Amino acid sequence: MVSRSSKGSIRHIAIDREETMDRLQFFTPVRISRGQESPAEEVDSVAEAMEFLRRWPVGRRGPVYQCAVNCCSAALAGRMSAEEARKAFTGFARITRLLDDDMALPIRGGNVDSVHALRR
Repeated sequence: MVSRSSKGSIRHIAIDREETMDRLQFFTPVRISRGQESPAEEVDSVAEAMEFLRRWPVGRRGPVYQCAVNCCSAALAGRMSAEEARKAFTGFARITRLLDDDMALPIRGGNVDSVHALRR
């Protein structure tokens, strides 16, 4: 049973949760590609990135994986921005060769050949 005085606090908690969820959205989704036979998957938030990382095979978890998990955990706890966590998750996706080719293209004046050289 919820008392009359606690109803305002429940609404406040719901609003805080919505603000937190908005804060944890990525400005630009990270596109994951599992190969040409599968459609690309977009990871839009810290929570989605963490869920992806939780499903990652235990035997393939290395330092880059752990860095991405630590950054996503820090963002969920409010100790890091969603964009910093996105950078770590993007790095993980790049290292594991899951980052969609479209995501690997340079934003400003970069050379496509240099990007593909990094992916080899």
